[in-house]
Amino acid sequence: MYESMHTGPWAALWPVIGVTGAIIFCGRFYLQWIASEIKKRSVVPIGFWYMSSVGSLMLLPYAVFFKQSPIGALSHSFNLVVYARNLIHIWREQDKLNKRRSLITHAAVALVVITAIVLAAHTWMNEFQAAQAAPADDLQRTWFWLGAGVLGQGLFGCRFLLQWMATEARRKSVVPLAFWYISLAAAALLVASFLKRPEPEWVFVCQVAAPIPVYLRNLWLIHRHKQPAADTE
Repeated sequence: MYESMHTGPWAALWPVIGVTGAIIFCGRFYLQWIASEIKKRSVVPIGFWYMSSVGSLMLLPYAVFFKQSPIGALSHSFNLVVYARNLIHIWREQDKLNKRRSLITHAAVALVVITAIVLAAHTWMNEFQAAQAAPADDLQRTWFWLGAGVLGQGLFGCRFLLQWMATEARRKSVVPLAFWYISLAAAALLVASFLKRPEPEWVFVCQVAAPIPVYLRNLWLIHRHKQPAADTE
């Protein structure tokens, strides 16, 4: 299955999908940065959540079918749930949510997440089988950096879990202060993990590293204005 994805038109299409997805996924934080600079405080525009969803939907198949990246696949398996829940709360606040729209959104997200979990599990199984044929030193090095990537992705997941909990508690889309600190730690681990792959995964490196200045700028704005959290506007 994977071999056919590297031949014919797919060979030229996958890099376009990956780079475009990474630009959209990274661009969400620069959109957030611009909105924050305009407001002179940390805010999250609704476009952030739409761009998160579109970018993730493009990067998941790129990670699975083209790069066979276990960390890349894991990175985009569960996060659509959080993005969708934020949009649900925003639509409710804007009086744009009805029962039909809510059911369609939740059903679509459930289908995508289940598919993503299956694809990610398949990618990890292929990585495990390939690693068994490697020399012992290479095997240890591979699993060490995969472990760092899993830890980094776990932190990335925790930041959105924290954001989700804060959003559900307030019934409004918000981004707590800890989100930005966790983002910095997770980015460092993931960049290292992607760089230590047998072939460095530059699309994912850029995707993770590019928003780091935005994290720092949000922390500066939050501390300057003594904000408890960033609201979605």
